[in-house]
Amino acid sequence: MAVQIKKAGWLSAAVLTLMLSGCATVPDAIKGTSPTPQQDLVRVMNAPQLYVGQEARFGGKVVDIKNQQGKTRLVIAAMPLDDMAAPVLGSASRGRIYADLSGFLDPEDFRNQLVTVVGPIVGTEQGKIGQSPYTFMVMRIDGYKRWRIAQQVVMPPQPMYPWIWGPGPWRHHGYWGGPWGGWYNIGPARVQTFVTE
Repeated sequence: MAVQIKKAGWLSAAVLTLMLSGCATVPDAIKGTSPTPQQDLVRVMNAPQLYVGQEARFGGKVVDIKNQQGKTRLVIAAMPLDDMAAPVLGSASRGRIYADLSGFLDPEDFRNQLVTVVGPIVGTEQGKIGQSPYTFMVMRIDGYKRWRIAQQVVMPPQPMYPWIWGPGPWRHHGYWGGPWGGWYNIGPARVQTFVTE
């Protein structure tokens, strides 16, 4: 009996893991052509010549945008990416990159926005961050995705204890028991910020 319950628990956990992993998919615009585009900026910057021509996928915050003759250059503060290839909010910058797109992008649509770009690594280029010299990784943009930041209200967990049914109300350790039984968390709701399409 105990073995069957244990097996059922493992099976339930495995099914839940598969369901959750199936929910996170990379949008078509930034899938690229390689099954595993390079996403480790630190590794690339340690030996950039080894990665020239390889497909890469990087994302982060657009800190500057420059319209040049026939192309637009995004200056991106690169951040780690999640399972959907969206930048992870609150994470520290891993470095800066230049991402070049053939054609015109309106600076108002991209400055201070979160983006993910995919395309081949071209090499490195010397530039500056403020007055400090900096080596930027340069890539061509074959596909890009702008992300939105959204918020939602998250209510505190509402545990129910079915063995306490009966008339109420009661109060116990921050939970409130209603007249229909059970215990309800009366703690404050919180606002969760997240990245979405």
